[in-house]
Amino acid sequence: MTETAIISEVAPRDGIQSITGALVSTEAKIALIQACYDAGLRRMEVGSFVSPKAIPQMAQTEVVLAACRKMPGLESTVLVPNRRGFDTAIEHGADRLGFFMSATAGHNKANLNRTREESFDELAKLVQDTPKGTLIRFNLSCVFHCPFDGVVPEAEVMPWIERIVALNPEMEIALADTTGNASPDQVSRVFRHAIGTWGNRFAFHGHDTYGMGVANVSAAWEAGCRVFDSAAGGIGGCPFAPGATGNVATEDVVWMFGRMGVATGVDWRRLLVAADMAAAIPGAVPGGRMRAVPAARLAA
Repeated sequence: MTETAIISEVAPRDGIQSITGALVSTEAKIALIQACYDAGLRRMEVGSFVSPKAIPQMAQTEVVLAACRKMPGLESTVLVPNRRGFDTAIEHGADRLGFFMSATAGHNKANLNRTREESFDELAKLVQDTPKGTLIRFNLSCVFHCPFDGVVPEAEVMPWIERIVALNPEMEIALADTTGNASPDQVSRVFRHAIGTWGNRFAFHGHDTYGMGVANVSAAWEAGCRVFDSAAGGIGGCPFAPGATGNVATEDVVWMFGRMGVATGVDWRRLLVAADMAAAIPGAVPGGRMRAVPAARLAA
């Protein structure tokens, strides 16, 4: 029986949020989502209900979400940093709420201007108040490496994972390599420990800053993870993680899984269309490798 990997496409949110200069139009965001949808991707991060002053590229997420609701079978995730974002996401019918905090004190302060305890206390209340039927994704950033605090000891991150697990028995938890500086052996150890202790409810969010994105996806897969974030065209990066570049490219991940005999439900030819579209967004810094491999493009 063929095994299946679930890919959550994050270019519309994580890929676009860090673009500086001209704003990406709402129409362009929706067009990218449509292209990814046409390629067979059925799970996407489509925006974030944050203050446009803080993240200007996430303006009009409610309009984007309304367009997504017209695409049958698409599960749309929006990130919510606080109670105001939570209420707005519920009002506009998000399929999945993405909560987030950092495993390290330095990044949590830079990203959210709060201590970890302050973030956790508020998110715990939001988890409790989430309406029945609304899915949750709890994103824990900088699980492996922090731009401010360095390599994260596993003994420091596991207690945070344990506390998050205890909030909700069905909630998905994403362990994020925010800076792209994790190593495959580290990813393997963390996921084996997490899955072995708390069950297979974990996702992997990887970046490719140091060229180890696909290797880390493979390590998480071998450790039992089955849900993976990636961005068409390899675009993205955290505005509050200095030096971090794009997400691991969806086309690289799909190609790797295809060679491994793992199903993703993604149409390769149409995925290249979406990846080219993402890479061509003004201000985006594309990454990944497979778009530049002539033989891979011919395989389309």
